[in-house]
Amino acid sequence: MKHITRILSILALSLSLQFVSVPEVEAQCPMCRMSAESNLKNGGTDGKGLNNGILYMLITPYLLVGVMGYIWWRNRRQEGEEEELVAFE
Repeated sequence: MKHITRILSILALSLSLQFVSVPEVEAQCPMCRMSAESNLKNGGTDGKGLNNGILYMLITPYLLVGVMGYIWWRNRRQEGEEEELVAFE
């Protein structure tokens, strides 16, 4: 019964969130935005570098977690293989 209640609650919450209107936001500080826009208008490429920097900062945590997860998975697999060898002896 608790399982069904939990599923229905999640379903109701997700459906109610679809009908909430979210205002459009710009998540960049005004000084950075003005600097990037003025540079692009004058023929510069600093705005592209700013976008590359944002992507770099976005990807870094995912790479770190992925590498840590791979190392953990590899070590767990090796421990399992060692336990199988000991069990057969």
